[in-house]
Amino acid sequence: MLGLNDLEIGLMFWAGPDARKTLREAKQFGLRAGQLGFPGDLPLEGAAESWDAALTAEHFTAVTAVCSYIGEDYADIPRVARTVGLVPPDTRRERIARTKAVSDVARSLAIESVACHIGFVPHEPSHLLYPEIRDAARELCDYCGENGQSFTLETGQEPARTLLRFIADVERPNLKINFDPANMILYGTGDPIEALDVLGKHIVSVHCKDGDWPPRDQPEALGQERPLGEGSVDIPAFIAKLKEIGYKGVLAIERENVSEPQRSEDIRKAIALLKRVAARHRSGATL
Repeated sequence: MLGLNDLEIGLMFWAGPDARKTLREAKQFGLRAGQLGFPGDLPLEGAAESWDAALTAEHFTAVTAVCSYIGEDYADIPRVARTVGLVPPDTRRERIARTKAVSDVARSLAIESVACHIGFVPHEPSHLLYPEIRDAARELCDYCGENGQSFTLETGQEPARTLLRFIADVERPNLKINFDPANMILYGTGDPIEALDVLGKHIVSVHCKDGDWPPRDQPEALGQERPLGEGSVDIPAFIAKLKEIGYKGVLAIERENVSEPQRSEDIRKAIALLKRVAARHRSGATL
């Protein structure tokens, strides 16, 4: 993959108005690859040119273009269901157009995957919204396919087998998965290590993120994100399972919901943890 090592440690980061400055902030951790997020309010005019120049100058590889959308709210499960991704009907066409625009920028940057949170897909195909979301995914798969890309759904809102059925129903070979183990825990949708066995062949990218399960007495609450290695994701088991299913892509560290300098400190600790886990694998030590 563009000169990268198998399971290369990378970073999930968000584009700012100054592409070179954004990349230098990402490179301060000694990394050379990652997932490039485009905030919903970031103007895309001229983005292809500025990011192409910056990525070339900084010798940095972006492996995924990640979309977010204006108006999304991740405060709790009801607000996620109401505001996130392509599920809300009032914003769907606008967000599909935005995703296509990001896909066009990504094509110019030779990025082969466009990712987003699609939102809470209804668990039952008989639900009135289900065929609408299926058709939206088909539309974006076809558009990204013309750009030589996969359209990639981030895990979290659905149990693994529900997501697997949705992929089958969309019937597009370039519909793939960005696997975030913490999200499955934060939303309470299933054990992420077990989910890797279910979804493995569709996974083209992963986040390395950690978190704890939602409180049992608050059914509408999300769990709490934690620094990598301090939550309920078994990181050594996660990396071991990725190797077992044949995943060789970037391990994109994602740390959200904290401000600087805590975020940078947590990212550095995450890098050190992943290096220790890799070293144990190489030595054959028990994880």
